Amino acid sequence: MGLDRAASIDDLRLRAKKRIPRFAFDLVDGGAENERNLRRNCEAFEEVELSPRYMVDVSEINTQTILFDQTFAAPFGMAPIGMLNAFWPDADLTLARLCKAQNIPYVASSAASTTLEDLAEAAEDNGWFQLYVSSNADVTEGLIGRAEVAGYTKLVVTADVPAAGKRDRDIRNQLSVPFRFTPEVVAQCMLNPRWALTSLRHGTPNVANYADLLQSATSYADVQKTLITPSFTWDDLKRLRARWKGKLLVKGILHPKDAEICADLGCDGIVVSNHGGRQVAFGPPTIKALPAIVDAVAGRMLLILDSGIRRGADILRAKALGADFSFAGRAFAFGVGAGGQPGAERAFEILQLELIRALGQLGAPNFEDVGPCHLSRVQ
Repeated sequence: MGLDRAASIDDLRLRAKKRIPRFAFDLVDGGAENERNLRRNCEAFEEVELSPRYMVDVSEINTQTILFDQTFAAPFGMAPIGMLNAFWPDADLTLARLCKAQNIPYVASSAASTTLEDLAEAAEDNGWFQLYVSSNADVTEGLIGRAEVAGYTKLVVTADVPAAGKRDRDIRNQLSVPFRFTPEVVAQCMLNPRWALTSLRHGTPNVANYADLLQSATSYADVQKTLITPSFTWDDLKRLRARWKGKLLVKGILHPKDAEICADLGCDGIVVSNHGGRQVAFGPPTIKALPAIVDAVAGRMLLILDSGIRRGADILRAKALGADFSFAGRAFAFGVGAGGQPGAERAFEILQLELIRALGQLGAPNFEDVGPCHLSRVQ
């Protein structure tokens, strides 16, 4: 299937699956344990019904959204994904440039395969920086200082990794850091020559922002010791809030009480997220967690919905339930995996065109006007 025939994000996923070795595809496509949360993130959107209103002039549709005094062309952006260059070579920069070109936010992962400085240059003023708080305070401070110098003004602190997630696919694939070229891996690469040759040109991907620290790493457990800390507490977040002078958001919030604490500490926003179903297998889908969080803190801070976005209508559903904005991660990754830069552009195009069409069908020409009034009362 050519990119021009890809009608949905799922089509891009299937095309990417054919082009990428299984061990690399599973790195992004997989979830925690039996992947219940990964599936439920997507399925739960289907349970949110919207009621269309007709005889409304929808000849002009406006999807522009303002976040922190910056106007974006669409109400969705790119969520952070670590080690994405292992999925498709140069994916990080490809997507950062796409987000700048389409005027949507790009959240650079601190676990990216590309340095935060290079991603800041590619995304320019559309770049946000995601931070994993390390068990080593000097590592955390070093990343924050580099982000400041690089020009980032939005810091997204990930809160939902107090312990390493168990990803069964990665275990079956014997995924390791650095990559081990086992006979099975070599066989998979031979079946995907384009991926292999492109990867060879770009070099073996690593966690670029921690390259010096991870030279001796032999497993993901070693990586996780650097990326996360089980002792990260609200007191630590309070200190981060005082340290960071720009906008600060907390990613991974699922409980309304936690959202209230974030607001009380002066955070500028939260990302209602379960790490795309990659971290916890037993938690709620994010769209299910959203309403209680909206009730707790709506109006006090920016609310962003992440995890499970596959359709433009999903972005409408999130807005109707109280989210100000949405992030998609895998949707963009599947695009770049399906066809590099043209594939990434196709992923954006699919989501944006679906969103525009859904707004017209809903009878809501302005995205900002979508709200609870559009929810079906049958729910």
